[in-house]
Amino acid sequence: MSKVQRALISVSDKGGILDFAKELSGLGVEILSTGGTARALKESGIDVKDVSEHTGFPEMMDGRLKTLHPKIHGGLLYRRDNPKDKEETEKHGIQPIDMVVVNLYPFEQTVSKPDVSFDDAIENIDIGGPTMIRAAAKNFKDVAVVVDPEDYGKVLDEMKSDGGEVRYNTKLYLAKKVFSHTAQYDTLISNYLTAQGDSSETFPENFNATYRKISDVRYGENPHQKAAVYRAPLNNGLSLVDAKILQGKAMSYNNYLDSSAVIDLAKEYTKMPTAVIVKHNNPCGIASADTLSEAYKIAFETDPVSAFGGVIHLNGTVDEATAKEILGLFCEIIIAPSFDDAALKLLGEKPNIRLLELDISKEVSGFEMRKIQGGLLLQERDLGMIQDLKACEVVTKRAPNDEEYAAMAYAWRVCKHMKSNAIIYASQDRTLGIGCGQTSRVDSARLAAMKAANYNISLKGSAVASDAFFPARDGIDVVAEAGATTIIQPGGSIKDKETIAACDEHGVAMIFTGMRHFRH
Repeated sequence: MSKVQRALISVSDKGGILDFAKELSGLGVEILSTGGTARALKESGIDVKDVSEHTGFPEMMDGRLKTLHPKIHGGLLYRRDNPKDKEETEKHGIQPIDMVVVNLYPFEQTVSKPDVSFDDAIENIDIGGPTMIRAAAKNFKDVAVVVDPEDYGKVLDEMKSDGGEVRYNTKLYLAKKVFSHTAQYDTLISNYLTAQGDSSETFPENFNATYRKISDVRYGENPHQKAAVYRAPLNNGLSLVDAKILQGKAMSYNNYLDSSAVIDLAKEYTKMPTAVIVKHNNPCGIASADTLSEAYKIAFETDPVSAFGGVIHLNGTVDEATAKEILGLFCEIIIAPSFDDAALKLLGEKPNIRLLELDISKEVSGFEMRKIQGGLLLQERDLGMIQDLKACEVVTKRAPNDEEYAAMAYAWRVCKHMKSNAIIYASQDRTLGIGCGQTSRVDSARLAAMKAANYNISLKGSAVASDAFFPARDGIDVVAEAGATTIIQPGGSIKDKETIAACDEHGVAMIFTGMRHFRH
């Protein structure tokens, strides 16, 4: 190890830099700097040497060219224990640089602005910064490189206690941060440029993803699994990780999964006050009514046993009446765009209930990603929806009436958010019975009917939605005997004629959408 004698400082994020530079100067470190950083340091009374003075070469091209010089990169890459490096640096008048303090042009913040121009984005691609910190990190044994202001204190403490030196393990830690930082930076640029212009390719040849860690969570799906939550960069759409937590314990891994599922489903219902309850990523009750409190009460009645410990989304301001209804049962999370003071006071009596304030009206960006052994599957989000069910093919002798169309529309919006095989019994403003995640469709139909019977919910006159086709008439027989009078399904089975005939026997109206909503 060697004492830090010369540091190059050039930062876009100037938080904490003045205090850090003053401390370095007080430890006898010569400071090199450029542009706005140099001005800020000088104005604070810190002795600074301009990089152009150090290199003997002026800044050029509006600051594009200032640190790309052998006297900079030679000083960073010089291996102090290599005789040939020592000979060459002395021959060419290259002085060692023992520390680099650099964070990069704010590319992410720039392109996150809705009105950013392409030229502005290009100008915020840093060249000299990544080159310097990569060079310093490669030679981390001899050069300490700091890209995160959070590390200023750690570095100073070591220098003060160790005679101006930074320890090897700390320099290795800092170098790891550099390559993670530049990898993320380059990924942001690559993804931004890939999205520009016209492209016939939905999926890029190379898929680059970068996420920033928010925090560890207590554990994963099970206590023996570790887990953490990350934020996606350049996310101008809906972001669960940025929800405002008004009350309750930190979110768990399963809390995030269920909250994401409830939000996806809640986005389908925006026209009336609606309550959505999800448990284990599957809906256990959805209802719309004149008030949120009534909507929640009805949604809860669909399956009160499964709703225990569930996650609730309410699409309006949560008031005292709604809070009173919810407090009758244990729930994990309530998500809503807002809560009034009376509701917050009442819900505050149960401090373990997490309250998340989140506007879900924004679009959800990005692909769906599923990890597989040795690879990754990408797909577009399932945003498919049929705007006018009356345009779908009526395949039975009897056509649905207006009330039945409305009930089918309500059920159809639910089914794409349920694990296959999915069967939903619904009226025009609520779910009545839900069956999903079974390996046969007829079992899902029986399960949904059984649950409705358990809670004394009549299925007479209900609509049934199926996420994929009925492979045989047995499922039709089950839902018709349960009381359903109309069915919405994709169609496409080799036994469609058989299922159509079964519907006609029961007097059930059925339409084919031609659209499937499998969810594995």
